[in-house]
Amino acid sequence: MTSPIEFPNVFKAYDVRALYPEPLSESVAYRIGFGAGSFLKKSSPGKPVVVGRDMRPHSMALVRELQRGLLASGVKVIDVGLVDTPFLYWAVNELDGAGAIQTTASHNPIQYNGFKISGPGAAPIGRESGLQDIEALAAECIYRAGDESPAVDHLDLWDGYRQHVHRFLPASILDGSFRLKVAVDASNGMAGTMVPKVFAGLPGLELIELHFENEQGSFVHEPNPLVESNLRWTQEAVRKHGCDFGVCFDGDADRCVLVDEQGTSVGCDLATAWLAPSFLSHGGGVVYDLRSSKILAETVKSCGGEPHLSRVGHVFMKSKMKETGSSFGGELSGHFYFKDNWCADSGAIAFAAFCARMVAESKPLSECIGPLRSYSQSGEINFEVDDKIAAMDRLIAASPEAEVLQVDGVTVDHGSWWCNVRPSNTEPLLRLNLEAATPQEVHQRVAEISTVLGGTRVDH
Repeated sequence: MTSPIEFPNVFKAYDVRALYPEPLSESVAYRIGFGAGSFLKKSSPGKPVVVGRDMRPHSMALVRELQRGLLASGVKVIDVGLVDTPFLYWAVNELDGAGAIQTTASHNPIQYNGFKISGPGAAPIGRESGLQDIEALAAECIYRAGDESPAVDHLDLWDGYRQHVHRFLPASILDGSFRLKVAVDASNGMAGTMVPKVFAGLPGLELIELHFENEQGSFVHEPNPLVESNLRWTQEAVRKHGCDFGVCFDGDADRCVLVDEQGTSVGCDLATAWLAPSFLSHGGGVVYDLRSSKILAETVKSCGGEPHLSRVGHVFMKSKMKETGSSFGGELSGHFYFKDNWCADSGAIAFAAFCARMVAESKPLSECIGPLRSYSQSGEINFEVDDKIAAMDRLIAASPEAEVLQVDGVTVDHGSWWCNVRPSNTEPLLRLNLEAATPQEVHQRVAEISTVLGGTRVDH
């Protein structure tokens, strides 16, 4: 009897991601396909699995073996080709699939690759919702090499996807009665494919394209818009071309960050607060992650909506969206979630929503965001500590007068200032986010919390 194989450093908390070709090899991709197919067909027998890929030079080789593994498990496979990750969320619903798998490593360097796996309705599959089962099934799979092309159905669904995203655009952009000039940095990723197919040719949009080339297997800058230095090209283009705003996408185009007409970046919690009124005209709620500025919940309440706090991560955000029936959600990471998109996140729809809100406001973005900059924030600060649990216990003990919430780490709210400390899933790190009334108080409180947590501050 063959012993189950192991997949060191391949299966993460929410997806599969590793260096190619080791430890993420073609044979591992085959086994993951077999495991995913075996898992998905249990709840959706007879339904197809939808497969897509990003632009990385090894994605084609991995997706080929992934598909062979899926077929070996006994499921039908539909290949939708080179697409952004949110395309898969739409396609699995459009095709009533058993699930979807995108071959991508998102914002990681080009030598990485991986798989994002979703279930029926684009429900995310993480460690606690099936990924561990898929790993176990994959470990039992016997790899069978083969040169044959997988017998899958190939579908071009871009027209349908374009129509879906356009539902979030105002008529004035579609007919050109309102015009916007926008700088878009595709980060040499999948937005370089998605944006031309979805937004090109619209009478109301003039696009300044940055880093749309995605066939050379290299990135001009790290495809992570949360790193301020990666926004430099967007900021410069906005100023140079007199754009109304700019957007920088990550590698698989499920996240994006907003830049105003002056070239100033807009925090994704502030962007969520700015967009919220567009989705609260009929009441409802907005889901936000617990690291977000207080102004977000305050804005939602002022619009007659209900703010709903969520743990960090798309698995938890999507779950909270469905649980509360909320119409919209936003995460500090740049993921934006939409009830009318099966509660899934979408960079394309977020871009459309930015355009729609600009039309509704009809004033410079900096003037829209200005009133939302009511508090000062630390940004995320990392601390390397020997004992994460003990450090968080010290924080609780040092905050006897504060309101303490132990969800996704520890949040202590002192009224005039608050902070959240949460452990990393993959590193010996604690992540601190702190907000206060002034930059001076932020500096003071960060120093105080640093002393309580101990360890070494790590900036990366």
